[in-house]
Order: sequence, then structure tokens, then C-alpha cells
Amino acid sequence: MTPSSTRWPVAVLGATGAVGQAFVRLLDAHPWFDLVEVAASERSAGKAYRDAAKWLEGTMPPGVASLPVKPCSPEEITAPIVFSALDSGVAGEVEPAFARAGRLVLSNAKNYRMAADVPLVIPEVNGDHLALLEVQRAARGWTGGIVTNANCATTVMAAALAPLHEAFTVTKVFATTMQAVSGAGYPGVASLDILGNVIPYINDEEPKIETELNKLLGRLAGDRVLHADIVTSAHANRVPVEHGHTVCMSVAFATKPTAEQALEVLRAWTGHEAVRGLPSAPEPALIIRGEADRPQPRRDAHAGRGMSTTIGRVRADTLLDLKLVAMSHNVVRGAAGGSILNAELLVKSGRLAGLARS
Repeated sequence: MTPSSTRWPVAVLGATGAVGQAFVRLLDAHPWFDLVEVAASERSAGKAYRDAAKWLEGTMPPGVASLPVKPCSPEEITAPIVFSALDSGVAGEVEPAFARAGRLVLSNAKNYRMAADVPLVIPEVNGDHLALLEVQRAARGWTGGIVTNANCATTVMAAALAPLHEAFTVTKVFATTMQAVSGAGYPGVASLDILGNVIPYINDEEPKIETELNKLLGRLAGDRVLHADIVTSAHANRVPVEHGHTVCMSVAFATKPTAEQALEVLRAWTGHEAVRGLPSAPEPALIIRGEADRPQPRRDAHAGRGMSTTIGRVRADTLLDLKLVAMSHNVVRGAAGGSILNAELLVKSGRLAGLARS
């Protein structure tokens, strides 16, 4: 397939939830993908999508409103590309069932991110890791496969640290996250818990940050990823912000840069060449703000259509070497948009050549 030829039919699993709805919005009129099927839990199956989904943002795209909601089963879904917004409680069984049935699954769930043969990808950072898909298919006997995107807070960190790791080698990270309520899905956190409050705990978030970063910043060597040797300590907090995860980081390096040297590297970084020109790719991938009070979710979450990472407050650190603040849209860059960009890179790289169209 070339990008200008007939669009790939795609499906969304977990389409009625917050991330599923983001997939639906972002796939509406996509130049390469045609959303032809939506699937959700048994209680929604059989209903029209307009009746099953409590729409959360903007107006439901008219082309999807009348689609019937199907069960999350490869016997019911025919599309060769499946975007999964499933909760980890069900993704562990459902996603490999689709992969065994010859479908390519773009997953947001945590279940397979750290599996040695499953690509964990932020295209600008480590798009070459998609080569693991061939390893996975050979090892598991699948004609389809699973490709994952990272935890939404880890995505912010990896995008900001990737150019610095390439130039100076990151060795330690001390990170405090301020994560938007949309990251908890819908209905998410009760209003009386979050309004005027900060919740200093998000279930399972800190371990994901502390492990996924090393795989994302690792190096592909033949049939495996050599993980980066980074020690990370993370504190995850839920804050009363609608969209946009903010991460404050102190960072140590093997080669200590000045703040000016770090800023020069960040401003020059464009990520993997293959990502440029993809429909969902932001330009630029990184936005560097010089103001003392940026980034801010209210002002910066939607930068680059929600796909750019905004970085500010790069300065010397008294504990480690440098400190900085990074932020991006958790539902777009950190979830649905990230998965769609992964799929676009798979198309461009020709890795869908053997995938059946129906």
C-alpha cells in the first residue's frame, strides 16, 4: 500500500470509553485509515454507537454514529488493523486472540509492553523498534501481531529525554508527575476527591514509568532491545487538570551538559526521519518554551494538535545535573494519537504488506 491508495479498514476495541472515543475522533476522515467497525463490552454490543457511547468531547462524527457496536472478538471483527483502548483487565486475553487471527493490534494496555518481542514505540524516539514485529511473529507463530505505545506519563518523559540521552547518556532520573484526570478514564476520579486536591497515588503508575523508560530509550540489537541503563525514581500524582500530563525531572548524565548545551540539543532534535510527513506527526515534535512559567496544560496541551511535547525550565540542578519540565496531551499523544502514529509508521515502512485486507 502507498499512502495515496485505498485506505486501510480499521476497528476500535473499547470504543465507548474515553480513549476509544479519542480514537474515533482522530480517525474521522483520516487519509490512510477508514474506521469501519467499533467494539465494546457485551452490555454495549448490538446497540448503535450513538446509543452506546456517552460522548465526552465535541460532536460525535456522523459517519460512526450509526455503526453497530460489536463484541470484542476476532470472529466478529473483520478489519485487519485494530486499535485497542481496552482496559488491562481484558486486554491480556483479547489482544493476542486478534493477533493469532492475523490482525495487527495497536495496544494502549500495559499487558505486553515489556515483553521482549513486543515493540514498545514512540515513533520519533525509537521507531526502529518496530522491527521486533517480525521477531514476535516468528516466535509466536502469529500472522498478525501486537505493537504497544507507552504509559502516558512515560511518553512525556521519553520524548523529552531521548535527545539528551543520545547526546549525553542519561543515568538517573528523579521525576514527579502531575497527571490530568482524563488519564483515569470516564467517569474516572470522583469530583469530591479531586477538586481542590492532589492525590499522591495512581495505581501501578510508578512501576510503569520506572521500567518502560529503559526499553523506550534502549537500543535495537538484532532480535532484541538492549535496555538503557537508567535508574528512575518516580512520584505519580493526580491533579485537577482536564488534559495534559506534566512531569518535573531532575536528571544525571554520564557526560554532564550545561543548560545551554542541553537546550541546543533539544531545539535541534527532529526524531527519526521516517516519521516526518506522516499524517499524525507533529511539526515540531518538541516545542521549547523560554518563559519561566511554561509549559502549562491549559496553554500547551493542544500544541501540535495534541501530539507535540512542550519542554521548559531547563536549568542546572543542585541534586543531579539538570532539571526540566515536560508536558503533553495524555489522551492524544499519550494514548490514541500515539497508537495511530505507530500504525502510520507501519504503513510507511511496508510492515503491513502481508496483512489481509478483510
